[in-house]
Amino acid sequence: MSNVNRASLDGLSLAGIIAAVLVLVAAVAISLVPQPAQAASLVRVTSFGTNPTGLNMYVYAPDRLAERPALLVMVHYCTGSASAVHNGGGRDYVTAADRNGYVIIYPEATRDGRCFDVSTQNGLRRNGGSDSTGIMSMVSYARQRYNVDPERIVVSGISSGAMMTNVLAAQYPDVFSAGAAFAGVPAGCFATTDGSMWNSQCSGGTLLKTPQQWGDQARAMYPGYTGRYPRMQLWHGTADTTLAYPNFGEALDQWTNVHGVSRTPTTTDQPQANWTRTRYGTGTPAVVEGISAQGTGHDVPTAGMVSHAITFLGLDRPPTTTTTTTTTTTTTTTTTPPPSQGCSVKAVVNAWNTGLTETITITNTSSAPVNGWELQFTLPGGQTVTGGWSATYSPTTGQVTARNVGYNAQIQPSAQVSIGFQATHTGNSGPADGFTLNGVRCAVT
Repeated sequence: MSNVNRASLDGLSLAGIIAAVLVLVAAVAISLVPQPAQAASLVRVTSFGTNPTGLNMYVYAPDRLAERPALLVMVHYCTGSASAVHNGGGRDYVTAADRNGYVIIYPEATRDGRCFDVSTQNGLRRNGGSDSTGIMSMVSYARQRYNVDPERIVVSGISSGAMMTNVLAAQYPDVFSAGAAFAGVPAGCFATTDGSMWNSQCSGGTLLKTPQQWGDQARAMYPGYTGRYPRMQLWHGTADTTLAYPNFGEALDQWTNVHGVSRTPTTTDQPQANWTRTRYGTGTPAVVEGISAQGTGHDVPTAGMVSHAITFLGLDRPPTTTTTTTTTTTTTTTTTPPPSQGCSVKAVVNAWNTGLTETITITNTSSAPVNGWELQFTLPGGQTVTGGWSATYSPTTGQVTARNVGYNAQIQPSAQVSIGFQATHTGNSGPADGFTLNGVRCAVT
């Protein structure tokens, strides 16, 4: 072997040895540095109550959760997913959740195209049995699981999710305190009668109505309701060709009418170049706020928008104190008994080791609505309720009474309400039995 080749070999050997030593030193050094705790992550929940359209549910709960956290429902766009909006357009919401300790739930559409149902008759009425019904089951689950402040439940969405934001605000005004919709349309604008999920007249911005007509359409989604409606923040780009810009003005017409305030802005400013913000009504914050983004297309939110939405939704504030009285007012105690043989119940148990969850679906099989309900049932021996959703439960053993919460007090004829609870058991993990609704025995299916 030549001296040149030997020198090259010796050099490579020495370099290899040095490299190996450096890697070892670096590894030791890393092992001596305290490593950060595992961060909170997006978690799928597979059993959360009534879910007629098979939505997926994901939850993000920060490591440092407030004692009474706010709850944000974040709804994705067509073709989107929970993870896409969590890591993309809604990422600023996640950063704020880490800072302020609130919970985010992400409904995820599973149908072709991954759009949410804001078109069908069932999708556009309260407890109608479509996507909004499943989303409210998610809200009920999260309220129980995370001790959510009921006064700080808000909703936001992008495109299809913005449409759903408006629909949820109209259908469940007693649940949501505020909403922020990015590039949506008025509640009910996308309604169809031919089974299609797409309304070209609405998307093209040519479905025009008076403020009164739009307001009536929103109010019709919860007939007879006379309480307050959520504060609404609406965002739209002037160059939007997917959901045309005139929908912005129509949505402002709708929500100013619903809130009974003038369509003439009380203030106008520019929070950022090319943005024009108008506020309606005299309250602080405003009951309706619109932000028009000059030259922006359908790709919203853009940089900086979500931070303004966080403030509007109240997610940048510490949690409010909720008293027992406030919680009690969400339960309706005046009940209307169904006619004899007017109810059926289906109970499904998911058991493990010493625990279980039980989902109970109540169907009003009578011809009259039920307004306020109490469902009594008997737990098998050894079972103890440790938590529940969509109802209040007492006592925790033996014969239990589940009472409705504010948003599911009414069960229309042929309609269903789903509730559920988690329990421990000592060996008998069977379902409850002996169901009676407002004192009337229910059939078990």
